[in-house]
Order: sequence, then structure tokens, then C-alpha cells
Amino acid sequence: MSTQSTDSFASRVTLVKETRRELEQQFERILDEHGAAISRLAYSYEAVTGLREELVQEIALAIWRALPHFRGECSERTFVFRIAHNRGLTHVRRRRAPQQSLDDLEETDEPADTRPHPDEQLAQTKQRERLTAAVQSLPVAHRQMIVLMLEGLSHAEIAEVLGITENNVAVRLTRARKTLKETMGVAR
Repeated sequence: MSTQSTDSFASRVTLVKETRRELEQQFERILDEHGAAISRLAYSYEAVTGLREELVQEIALAIWRALPHFRGECSERTFVFRIAHNRGLTHVRRRRAPQQSLDDLEETDEPADTRPHPDEQLAQTKQRERLTAAVQSLPVAHRQMIVLMLEGLSHAEIAEVLGITENNVAVRLTRARKTLKETMGVAR
């Protein structure tokens, strides 16, 4: 092999190593910034702890695999939520598990509210459990709208994640909120 070929090969190897290192750093940053939101989104699809952790791992793997193809045509946040949403849908379709009652739900790993008054803590915990159960009982189409809204995505970002128009997002959110209110027994 000539010196020029060897130098060219060595520079390509160096470039590949640098690219991989940059991808690894970007992946770690994404998980640091969006890990909690990914976990919450996974919780909306799966209440069973072991299966939820499996879903989070599936989402992380899907992000890793898609990362080299990310072209920046949307925000990184939208990119991550779209992958997480699609993985969640695939997970739901694959499992098709029966709905669980509120009594069967395991406690979450979320930290307890730090407010001093125990009655307030209990009321908030019960309300959160009730809301979580109500969201999980919604049809997948409504559930995904509510979860993305609760994660603070704009109508435009939700539209991009779901591949629909902003007007369609507004209509679906209205329907999802109505169904959620009915599920929770909240009067208008």
C-alpha cells in the first residue's frame, strides 16, 4: 500500500471515530435533557414497571439508531418525541394488554411532593393517580394528544410529531380533553 493510501485510510478511520464520538455525546445529552419526558411518555403507554422500563430502552435504542439520520429539519425535541411516540404505538399494538384498574397500578418512582401538610399530599397523590388512570384508559389517539400537550409541546410540534395539521391537532385535543373530562367525571 502506498503512503498516500495509508494516510487516506488513517484519516477516514479518524473521521469515523470522531463522528461516532460526537454521536455518542449528542445521544447522552439528549437522554439527559429528555430522559424524564421519555419516561413520562412511556408511563402513559405502559403502567407495569418492568414493561415501562423495557419501552424506555426501546425508545433510547430507536433514538440511537435514528440519530445519524437527523438532519435538523425539525427541532431535536420534536425528533425525540416523534420517535418516542412511534415506539409507544408499536409497543401498544404489540402488547394489546387489558386495561388495569386504579387498584392494580404500581406506585410510581416519582418523588413525593415536599409540601408539609400530609392531607394536601394525599389529595394531590390521589388526584395524580386518578388523572394517570384516566389518561391510560383513553383510546391511544386521545392519550397521545393529552401526553404531548402535558409535556408542553406546541400545536405545531404535536402536528409534526403525529404527522397531521395544526388544525387537526386542535380538533383532536378538544375531543381528547372532552373524553378525559368525561372519564374523570368532571362537570363542564
